[in-house]
Amino acid sequence: MKRPSVFLKGLLALTAGAVFFAVPAFAQQPVPQKPTLLKPCSQCHPAADKVLRGMIGSISGKAETFAVNTGAIWTVKFDDNTKLSGWAQPLAKMPKEKEVAVTYVEKNGELYAKAVSVKQPAVVPPDKLVSTSQMIDLVQKGSALIVDSRPASRFYEGAIPGAINIYDADFDKHIDKLPADKNKTLVFYCAGPT
Repeated sequence: MKRPSVFLKGLLALTAGAVFFAVPAFAQQPVPQKPTLLKPCSQCHPAADKVLRGMIGSISGKAETFAVNTGAIWTVKFDDNTKLSGWAQPLAKMPKEKEVAVTYVEKNGELYAKAVSVKQPAVVPPDKLVSTSQMIDLVQKGSALIVDSRPASRFYEGAIPGAINIYDADFDKHIDKLPADKNKTLVFYCAGPT
C-alpha cells in the first residue's frame, strides 16, 4: 500500500477544517429592482429618486398604509404630516386607480409618504372635443377612426364597436395601425379624463 505524499498530507491537513460551498450561477445575479414608474407615466415623467408614480391601490386608514401599483405593488405608510395635493378629502377616502406621485423617505426598510400628488384631469381645448353625435356621424361617413388607448386587457373587456386598440404606453410601436390618409380624424379615448 502506498503512503500519501508529503504534498498530499499537507493539503489534507490544510483542508481538514475547511468547508467549501458551491454557489449556483443564478444566486450570483443581482436582485432586480421593483419598478418605481408605471409604464404609461413614463411618457411624461422620468424615473426619479424617492418617487413612486403609478396608481393608488387599497388604502387602510386604520393601519395608515396604502398600496401604489408601479408595475409592482409598493406598500407606503402615511400620517397626518403627509402632504396631499390635488385631492380635497382625506387620503383614506381616495378611490382605487387614481394616478399619483408619491414622494417618500425610507426608514428601517419601510416607506413613509412625505407627499402624495394626485394627477388632475387634462384640459382639452373646446375646439378639440368631439360630441358623441359628431363622432357617430364621422365614423358612419368613414372620415374618422376611433382609437382605444387603454391596455389590451381593458379593450377586450369591452370597447366601442369599430375601435382599434393602441395602448398609449406603446403608441410609438403601433403607428403603422393609423390610417395612411392624414386627413382622417382620429378620436382617442381611455378609461377617464387624464
